[in-house]
Amino acid sequence: MSTNTYSLTWDLDVFFKGGSESPAFASYIKEITNLVERIERQVSLFSAPKSSDEVEELADIISNIEVIGKKLSQAGGFVSCLQAQNMADQKANLLRGALTQLYATFSTSLTKFHSQLTKIEDSVWKDILETNEFKEISFALNERRQSASELLSVEQEALITALSVDGYHGWGQMYDTVVGKMQIEHDDKLLSVGQASNLFSSKERNVRKEIFEKWEETWGEESDYFAKILNHLAGFRLSVYGQRGWNNVLKEPLSINRMSQQTLDSMWGAIIDNKAPFVEYLERKAKLLGVEKLSWYDLDAPVADIDSTVSYSEGAEFILDQFGKFGDELTSFTKMAFEDSWIEAEDRAGKRPGGFCTGFPESSQSRIFMTYSGTPSNVSTLAHELGHAFHSFAMKDVHTLNKYYAMNVAETASTFAEMIVADAAVKNASSDQERLALLEDKIQRSVAFYMNIHARFLFETRFYEERKNGVVSKNKINELMEEAQKEAYCGSLEEYHPHFWASKLHFYITGVPFYNFPYTFGYLFSLGIYANALEEGKSYEQKYIALLKDTASMTVEELAQKHLGVDLTKRDFWEKAVKLSLKDVEEFLSITE
Repeated sequence: MSTNTYSLTWDLDVFFKGGSESPAFASYIKEITNLVERIERQVSLFSAPKSSDEVEELADIISNIEVIGKKLSQAGGFVSCLQAQNMADQKANLLRGALTQLYATFSTSLTKFHSQLTKIEDSVWKDILETNEFKEISFALNERRQSASELLSVEQEALITALSVDGYHGWGQMYDTVVGKMQIEHDDKLLSVGQASNLFSSKERNVRKEIFEKWEETWGEESDYFAKILNHLAGFRLSVYGQRGWNNVLKEPLSINRMSQQTLDSMWGAIIDNKAPFVEYLERKAKLLGVEKLSWYDLDAPVADIDSTVSYSEGAEFILDQFGKFGDELTSFTKMAFEDSWIEAEDRAGKRPGGFCTGFPESSQSRIFMTYSGTPSNVSTLAHELGHAFHSFAMKDVHTLNKYYAMNVAETASTFAEMIVADAAVKNASSDQERLALLEDKIQRSVAFYMNIHARFLFETRFYEERKNGVVSKNKINELMEEAQKEAYCGSLEEYHPHFWASKLHFYITGVPFYNFPYTFGYLFSLGIYANALEEGKSYEQKYIALLKDTASMTVEELAQKHLGVDLTKRDFWEKAVKLSLKDVEEFLSITE
């Protein structure tokens, strides 16, 4: 099928020659260090302008922030790639430590600068934002000033940042350390938890059941540690929130994602009211697997037996063909990514698990990391990460301060690209078995977003409420988890996973609280965009690029109103988006009748 052969390994030398030992990178870090020290001095001398004529220094600081932001992203992207391609690269780990320190210092300077912005009189501030120099970045500057006004004093916030390195973030790293040492025995072999989790999609039910029982037992044995870590993370957050006078635990995640509580409630409301067909799908799947009711360990079980594999170059050509039906810019961008070796996909030992896309803003490039073994789901992952890279590419001419898009919209372009390819794969299936397997792969994603993520959200909100009254015991945490799963899956399972809270890394990520609902938002938001693209064909691409360019310079409600003409605080948009994913369930039920 394929005429081109694309490289399975990426090119990092184009940025800095010599990997973690690169002399060029060492001097780049020195350059950033000097810039960070310079902005520290500059910010400490800066005082709020009294009129819109005194903005020279303000403009200079913003331009320096832009330069440092780009350089830190470039350096961070490079180190992430080094660590991912070879987990034994000790020098890369040391570089990560040095960068973390630089980020912390820079972040303290930003806190001081943003605090100065709050001291500018409202009328002067309004005039400043209307000048040509600041008009383009007025949303970003307003957002920073508003956030700073809700914080404690600069000294107190600096103290929180300093203490969180060994306190808050220290507990998050402790979780990684404990998990890194955990092993699960299977077939006289000791497996890491990552290797063991792959067996949940085994064709053999007795294998899945055995692994699940050992999995529950293993996480249960360490649950004293995990309960302690989870309690300390939540306790730290709640203490900080309390000091700042925030009483809603969702205040921070909602503001990070630039969305309102009303939008979140409408989204979950539409999902909850449309779960019945997914329950019917789970019942049908149980029948196909020959069981009365599915258990947690059956959710990822295959219902169709296919062993087809696709070579990397064939997968790449398939993606290019499908993207070609949508738009020329996405296609030529993707071709460039393959031809210029932006992707690390080789299946070899020593790489970290999972996949990601990281940006190199100074070079206007991205790099994609994954391990490609030829499965249909690998092709979907590749399309997903290419969607992320296209998002950055679409924003290449946007001001740096307008590029910091949040997680909920970050998942939009990636899911959109994945849908184009997943849909085409179902249509092009060579047999009924293959079509069924690919269709189920799509439905499983909907089930994950509507049920699994919903369970995580319910659990986390309830756990935080409990934590306000003191430390929560591990038995109570298990209880909260199982209740949330029963509610989210509408009681449709035989057995649940009470220790899921211990085994899910997302609950222990310290960078972003509530690492759950933004996934569901991104999925549904991209479904709405995808429906428009199907309706309008190739002419839609320019509208799509215009939407991506705006993802970091307005709230999600404003973004949807401007580019889709819809109101996200109302149920209609979400209902329509959920109904699009029901078509897959209808097809699955009719094929398996």
